[in-house]
Amino acid sequence: MKKIMILLLSFTLSAPSVLAAEVEIKWTEPDKYTDIHEGDNLRKNFRKQIFTNFEKHFSKLASQLPEGQILKVEVTNVDLAGTTFHGGINRIRVIKDMYPPRMKFSYQLLNADKSTGLKGEADLKDMNYMMGRSLRYRNDILAYEKGMLDKWFSETFKSLIEK
Repeated sequence: MKKIMILLLSFTLSAPSVLAAEVEIKWTEPDKYTDIHEGDNLRKNFRKQIFTNFEKHFSKLASQLPEGQILKVEVTNVDLAGTTFHGGINRIRVIKDMYPPRMKFSYQLLNADKSTGLKGEADLKDMNYMMGRSLRYRNDILAYEKGMLDKWFSETFKSLIEK
């Protein structure tokens, strides 16, 4: 009996975790985005860093969806919270309530059989982004944008989110 329990426990611990939905993101004409300009960061790496952070966050959100689904997102505009000002050789991103984060994209959720589950357009803007009380992303470069995406995701996929 003891051997069976050890065997079952080892099998449970070694079993792969349940896979979640996959994410595919397409960045459409990023040179035309409203504001994805660096502050004091290196220009060359800034856009790549922003896109990578967004992609990781979309993946994190999709991990709440059922296994086998694919969330396709086509981003058509990004306007980061704040704005950049040029002060001599430095660029500084200033966060004020008059520069809210915005993001525009289309999305499509494919079921495991590749049929379309949900699809739509999202034109997000968080006018109250500085009033939020959440400290969840307080040290994150995309703190305001991630909060805005969290709210959109939980409202849009409410019926599908696994608990």
